[in-house]
This record gives sequence, structure tokens and C-alpha cells, in this order.
Amino acid sequence: MNAKRSLKQMPISIWVLGLVSLFMDISSEMIHSLLPLFLVGTLGASTITVGLIEGLAESTALIVKVFSGVISDYIGKRKLLAVAGYGLAALTKPLFAVAPSVSTVLAARLLDRVGKGIRGAPRDALVADLAPPHMRGAAFGLRQSLDTLGALLGPLLAMSLMLLWGNNFRAVFWTAVIPGTLAVALLVIGVPETKHQFTQKRTNPISKNNLKRLNSSYWWVVGIGSFLSLARFSGAFLLLRAQQGGIPIAYVPLVMACMNMVFSGSAYPFGKLSDRMKHSNLLILGLIVLIAADIVLASNVSWVAIFTGVSLWGLHMGMTQGLLSAMIAHTSPADLRGTAYGFFNLISGVSALIASLAAGFLWENLGASFTFYTGAGLATTALVGLAIKAHKT
Repeated sequence: MNAKRSLKQMPISIWVLGLVSLFMDISSEMIHSLLPLFLVGTLGASTITVGLIEGLAESTALIVKVFSGVISDYIGKRKLLAVAGYGLAALTKPLFAVAPSVSTVLAARLLDRVGKGIRGAPRDALVADLAPPHMRGAAFGLRQSLDTLGALLGPLLAMSLMLLWGNNFRAVFWTAVIPGTLAVALLVIGVPETKHQFTQKRTNPISKNNLKRLNSSYWWVVGIGSFLSLARFSGAFLLLRAQQGGIPIAYVPLVMACMNMVFSGSAYPFGKLSDRMKHSNLLILGLIVLIAADIVLASNVSWVAIFTGVSLWGLHMGMTQGLLSAMIAHTSPADLRGTAYGFFNLISGVSALIASLAAGFLWENLGASFTFYTGAGLATTALVGLAIKAHKT
């Protein structure tokens, strides 16, 4: 009953933002769940190239967020930048369908992630602005849950269309244009701008005085988030691991669907739990789950091991992603939230680039198992650091 009451009390704009994320993730994951296979099988790319593309793409999105976050704080308009970001992402979808080479895919992937970067920090700040303070964890969890539901439905739809159309990658990519367009339309119509949040005189968000207001508690969250990005490389390698296990190409998207089903189902409950539980303890539990996922994926390539590992990976994401967003909101001033999310994602972006490049190199030279064991080792290092800090406090 409490969960139902919480959902009913959630502002409608949070629901709409969640639905926007759902439709855009359906569009994106229809493409991304097939893209590593398209790159390697159709365009002849190496796994190092896949790692480079994924690392550059994801880090580009995260790095761009710092600039959009700062701008959204300065002009006091979150929605405007969110619309621009979602719109750019929607416009890039046809490029994947017509791509004749790896370089075209790289350009499309980077532009798509620039769009993600433009919308990311302003959208997260918009959620923090619109959600009641005592429900922020639940609000971020709900948005993340709907976002990940789209990431679940996207691969399922991609798999169905691949079976229907005889593994026609390009036809599936063209279909992905539709939900991306719907996402932009829904955002324009259904989400208000939070002008009332910015009635005071605006100052430069990255001035020395303002940056001093981002205290040590905030930077500790940034540090933890960046180390998590380092320990958790791109999901593209989950797809390649599934292919090593002998899963037919048309069914490989089921791997991401499985991960995102667990992610979607766990994000809201753990987001709600984060409003009541000590944050460091929940992060510790999330790291334990990530370590278990890496070990399972490293040790075996059976179908059971693959789906167990990616399910644990999804559970880890559900436990930590909304939690970190809520922690940023709690540790940053309201008028600097866009900047706070931006710097958080900038530093995480550098870690994501390093992680994906390293994973591609390790995979190519030392094998998949070594790559996942390395991830487990990095996650263990973060776990030890968190446990020491939790003990001291």
C-alpha cells in the first residue's frame, strides 16, 4: 500500500519525464543492442574498435553534460536544453540505418551521445527540482525504472524484427526512428519549465565562489561514481560475451533485455529504499552484486551463466544508478544542481572512456575472462574503500 501511495503522490511531470526516457531508450536500444554485431559482422570492425567507439560515445555524452548543466543553471531553463538534447538524438537515428562504414557509425554514435549529454544534466536537475525532497530517491528510481523498461523493450523489439526480417539490421534501425520522435513530442507537450526555481539574480555557476559551495560530501559522491564507471565497462562487451556462448545473432538482444528487465524492476524499489537507508550501505551491497556478476561472466559461457551474470549486472545498476543521482541532489545547492550533475558526469565520463578502451584491449589480447576478472578486481577495490569510510563514520 505504501508503494502505491508513493506512486500516486509522485508529480505527473516525473511520470512524463519517465515516459520520455522510455520511448527514447526503446529507440536507442533497438540500435545499440545490435550495433556491436553490426560493426563486427557487417562492417568488419575489431573488438578494439568496438571498445573505442563505445568508450568515445559514452564519455562524450558524460563530458558534454558538464556544459549543459552549467548553462541550465545560468539561464534557469532546464526543459529547453532537454528538448534540444532529445531532439538531436532523434535526428541521428537514420544515420545508423544508412551507414556504409565504421566511420559513419562512429559519427552517428558521437552525435547521438552529444544529444544525450545535452539533455542529461538538465533533465536530472529537472527531476530534482520537480520532486518533493522526501521523495527524490523514489523519483529518480521511477524515472530510471521507466528509462530501463524502454531499454528492455528495445532489444526485444529488435530481436522480433530481426527474426521477422531475416537479420536485416538496417530495417530495424529505420524502425527505431519512430519511438525517438515520440519521445521528443511528449517532452515538448507534457513537461513544464521550472522557472519559479530561478527567480534570484543569476551568477556564473563555475565561478570560484560557487564552486566552493560544492563541498567535500559532493566530491566524495563524484569520486565513488567515477570509480564505479571504471569498474563497469560498456554493455557492448556483454553482447560479445553472449555471442561467444553460442547464442544466435537474432537472440543476442535478449541478453540486454534480461539485464534491463532486472534493472527496470529493481530501480524504483531501491530508489525508494535509498530515501530510508544509509547510502553507503546500499552502495556496498551494489558493489558486491557487481563483483558476483563479473565472476560469473568470467568463469563460464553457458547460457545459464550468461543470463545469470547479466541479471546480476542489471541488479547492480538498479541498486546504484538512482541512488547516485539522489546523492548528488542531496549534496549540492538547488541553484547549482545542473553544474553538480555536469561535473559528476564529466569525471565519470573520463573513467568510462578509460574503462571501455581498457576492456577492448584486454579482450583482444588476454581474453574475455581476464577482462571480467579485472572488472571484479576494480569493484573490490571500491568496495574496500567504501567499507573503510563507512566504518569511520
